[in-house]
Amino acid sequence: IIAFLWGVFMFFFMIAWHFIGDQNLSTETYRVNPDKFVERVEEFATEYQVLDETGAPVDIAGTPLVRPPAGGDVYMLGRLWEWWPALELKKGQSYRFHLSSADWQHGFSLQPVNINISVHPGYEHILTLTPTQTGDFGVVCNEFCGIGHHTMTGIIRVVE
Repeated sequence: IIAFLWGVFMFFFMIAWHFIGDQNLSTETYRVNPDKFVERVEEFATEYQVLDETGAPVDIAGTPLVRPPAGGDVYMLGRLWEWWPALELKKGQSYRFHLSSADWQHGFSLQPVNINISVHPGYEHILTLTPTQTGDFGVVCNEFCGIGHHTMTGIIRVVE
């Protein structure tokens, strides 16, 4: 009887913890054509590409740096073997992140915040994030995706 009651308690507590625990992300997931998502991400990167004082595109380790409007939609693509593009976000502003994969299952792991999402081709995951501290945050793939898996990284820069 005690084990049954404990199981019932834990079942309802897990549901409650989603709302009071501030650990689980509420996400939306939609079916998407991977090629169309790639096009959308490329359009997003082109529209919000950061330019230097000479008008040349700014990149971080060969990945374009993109500065979306505060509070807007952000698109990030996992593909062999990168998280693309690099993002520059404002501290304290909420953004709707749209994540998907172009090829294989990848893991979106935002470090050191420890946000983890499995990202699949054909599905668009949407979550709302509000950066609370400045700095450079790494995005790593935590789902083995092939020989270059260990190099699959990205960056999210948060500024004042």
